[in-house]
Amino acid sequence: KNGLTDVNFVHVTKTVNSHQLHIFIALSVVMIDIPLLTYFAFWYLGNYYYNIQNKNAAIASGGSDFAMTIATAQLAVGVIYALFLWVAPDARKPPKITVSDFFLMIPAGVCSAGAHAASVFSLAAGGVAFGQIVKAAEPAFAAVIGTFVYGKKISIYKWLCLIPIIGGVCLAALKQNADGSIEMDFTMGGLIGALIANAFAAFKGNESKKLMETPGIKDRIGGVGNQFAIMTIIALLTSIPLVFIKEGPRINEFITAFQTKPAVYQNVILSGLTFYGYNELATMTLTKISAVTNSVANTAKRVVVIVGSAIVFNESISGLKAIGCAVCIGGVFLDSIIDDLMKGKPKKV
Repeated sequence: KNGLTDVNFVHVTKTVNSHQLHIFIALSVVMIDIPLLTYFAFWYLGNYYYNIQNKNAAIASGGSDFAMTIATAQLAVGVIYALFLWVAPDARKPPKITVSDFFLMIPAGVCSAGAHAASVFSLAAGGVAFGQIVKAAEPAFAAVIGTFVYGKKISIYKWLCLIPIIGGVCLAALKQNADGSIEMDFTMGGLIGALIANAFAAFKGNESKKLMETPGIKDRIGGVGNQFAIMTIIALLTSIPLVFIKEGPRINEFITAFQTKPAVYQNVILSGLTFYGYNELATMTLTKISAVTNSVANTAKRVVVIVGSAIVFNESISGLKAIGCAVCIGGVFLDSIIDDLMKGKPKKV
């Protein structure tokens, strides 16, 4: 029809489709959210380097003996940075919270301190990879604490997702020897610290949600950056007395190590900066993406940290540990999207 042979028509159609494809690719490149990709990159890098620096600080200062001191020092570095942003010209507007607002934020801040200190202890006392695998099981704690403490309703699908999460952690705690026998492969301090960190993190999440439901407080805080800064200040004030209670008699040893060992003061300061930075970037990133993308991002972040730290510290994640890691992280990802997948089938327990 119109003087075109079948061959010519196919050639023109392919040419048009090729042009459309090139235009689509060009538009896709233009539409890439560069700031969002930058947030992701520095969030992942910050989390990865924090775990490395935190572990190196613990190794250089004597293992888990000064975990509370290291955790508190990291918070202090973050607070100094936050205060600098508030006083520096055109950096960040300080919050306009009231005294009552500050007191309302104390429960979440205290839980933040507990989660951070327990996490530092876990990663100092045991392997970083195993500690991160256990910390990935936080949804199990969130489900139990949310249901029995805060009266939340959890779908039966989320409860079922706890099976692979908990089962994966159990598998990751095992090691198969060359003769086929299986034995436990973890440090008790690393396990207990990670479990306590998960419990505090679950309480923190619920308290933060309650806090943000207070009328007007979000506007007075002035953004997620200020919210995290205030939480860090409360966490620091909570942690300081605990340093003297737990490690006070030996604090001079840490001070001497900090003053004389570059590996201590460099890693403590850098880990404080990366801890504060990656947490703030994570909060900023999660406000710009959907819930499903959030789930994918968090799952990918855990994989990056677990694999990266295992390589750096020569920690084995083969065999049962690798299977357990995969099962646990898969369960965590499924838990975060299951309600969206099962919409229209409401089942609450």
